[in-house]
Amino acid sequence: MLKIAVLIGSLRQGSYNMQLALTMKERYINKMDLEIADIRSLPFFDQDIELNPPYEVQTLLRKIAAADGVLIVTPEYNWSVPGVLKNAIDWLSRVDKVLIGKPVMTAGVSPGMMGTIRAQLHLREILASPGIQANLLPPAGNEIIISSAALKFDETTNRLVDESTLRHIDRVVDKFIEFAR
Repeated sequence: MLKIAVLIGSLRQGSYNMQLALTMKERYINKMDLEIADIRSLPFFDQDIELNPPYEVQTLLRKIAAADGVLIVTPEYNWSVPGVLKNAIDWLSRVDKVLIGKPVMTAGVSPGMMGTIRAQLHLREILASPGIQANLLPPAGNEIIISSAALKFDETTNRLVDESTLRHIDRVVDKFIEFAR
């Protein structure tokens, strides 16, 4: 079973992106071991301390290095990725560069009509940069861009319940598992 580290670009406990990650963790429990990484406690990236980073950064680096792949679930803030996610990626791109060659899948949820299209495009550009060079799941047909979130998540369970969206994610996850192996 693949061990997948999950980075979530929203810190809010009730965020749709957190709900998507938890839905996936539960739904694919027999296919992947998804472990959500803590990025809330990371300090701002600081090159002055990158050779001896704080415990929280070391923990994140170890978690990503030990994972078979990474799932990044992000909202879209101001047409791009949230600062907290970019900060985590900046830490991961330095010194040990634990994302180089690491299989990565992206996903995102938004209450709006456009989903997280722009954020995921920016995220793909970031993940292809020289210090990162992640092995991204090709986008053609593999995008998990969920719009109109309020219509697709159950208010009681806080889980994604839209059947057509879940079937699409099932197909993408199967492709990612094959890709990551």
